[in-house]
Amino acid sequence: MSAPGIGGARTPWHLWVVGVVAVLWNGFGCFDYTMTQLQGEAWLVQFGMTEAQIAYFNATPAWAHAAWAIGVWGGLLGGLLLLLRRKWAMPVFVISFLGWVAGMIYAFGMSDGMEAMGDHWPMQIVIGAACVFFIWYAWMMGKKGVLR
Repeated sequence: MSAPGIGGARTPWHLWVVGVVAVLWNGFGCFDYTMTQLQGEAWLVQFGMTEAQIAYFNATPAWAHAAWAIGVWGGLLGGLLLLLRRKWAMPVFVISFLGWVAGMIYAFGMSDGMEAMGDHWPMQIVIGAACVFFIWYAWMMGKKGVLR
């Protein structure tokens, strides 16, 4: 079942599911980013990070932190735009993904992020896959005329 669209295709039920998941997923990323910036080491210790991992994190340059911010806040905005059925969701999800890519370039290409993060690094693959899925989904909804 789908709701009637305004000047476009009907809204499929799965748009609401994907939109809510995008908001919750990226909302946690925003919460984690904010708490990391406000509480620093105390927040990181709660996740079981070692002293070496915290030292690596503290040595991360400001531009990589900015890329993280763009990734998570862009993802949250993309999810909200998706729920509002706005075509801007897809390019905003792309910007979010580019924030993730910049962070990964630093973490795995310009530093010893994989070694420093130990068993925490595979989560980055999950995050990247989620970014790609949200881009694809918003693109498909745009093609079908669901987003305006």
